[in-house]
Amino acid sequence: MKKHLIILNPSAAKGTALKKKTEIEQLLKQHRLDYTLIVSEKPGAPVTLAADACDQGYDVVVAAGGDGTANEVINGLMAAKLAGKQIPSLGVIPAGRGNDFAASMGVPSQIAPAVKAIADGKSRLIDIGHLTGGDYPQGKYFGNGIGIGFDTIVGFQAAKLPSFLSGTPGYLLAAIKTIFLYYHAHRFRIVIDQETIEQPCLIVSIMNGRRMGSSFMMAPQARPDDGLLNLMIIDQISRFGIVGLMAKIMAGKQEGHPYVKMPLTSTLEITAVTGSLPVHADGETICQAGSTLSVRLLQQQIDLIVADETP
Repeated sequence: MKKHLIILNPSAAKGTALKKKTEIEQLLKQHRLDYTLIVSEKPGAPVTLAADACDQGYDVVVAAGGDGTANEVINGLMAAKLAGKQIPSLGVIPAGRGNDFAASMGVPSQIAPAVKAIADGKSRLIDIGHLTGGDYPQGKYFGNGIGIGFDTIVGFQAAKLPSFLSGTPGYLLAAIKTIFLYYHAHRFRIVIDQETIEQPCLIVSIMNGRRMGSSFMMAPQARPDDGLLNLMIIDQISRFGIVGLMAKIMAGKQEGHPYVKMPLTSTLEITAVTGSLPVHADGETICQAGSTLSVRLLQQQIDLIVADETP
């Protein structure tokens, strides 16, 4: 029987994730899983717990929380892998605000089917991104994607909202507020595999998955196992134009828009020619005003447990 380590982040979804502990344990017992559940004590603890799980005989490490929890567990597993260890599979129980990593990777969006998927044990190897820059000159891994510019400020604003404004409503309200805070695009230089792009950039999304901000399809064609990052680069656009473009992004219909570029690459370097780079990765702040960022994609690094119907 497989051994499962469940890492529950009590601060996910502004503290509401801890209230789901009883439900999660009931479901784990219902599926007769061999598990140990640990409530992480502080930010960064899931990184250490996931890395240590490699030496403790666990077959699966489960991130129970939001995108930040999954990101920390990914960083722990990748640190262990870099040290030459055989790493467990990764499971996710979505209990956060956005749960974009889960949605992008084929993990069920509700707790009960997510636990069932863990019990069923179907998995796929996924790519993992690595960034260097901002507050992480030593580097940091990510699973879903990076946001630079407007959408990062949206995330900062959404984090300030009360807990009842979560998911799509919270992000939409934050986006409307950001339209008035972050309107003038800075000029960025973006070096990718085959070309250099230098232009004003309101948004640069660097995606391994498809979705950010709960319902914004930044890269609707992305696949997390194809060795490619899907970019979405948005030029300076009017405030009225932003609103219309947001609707297109939510529907995944932005490709071909005159203010949007969507190239593919496996590596990227971005420099702020004017202004600075506000950056997040998997919803976690990388920097509020960086100058450069380097990104590369590592192919098929982690075995992720997914739903049976995942293609």
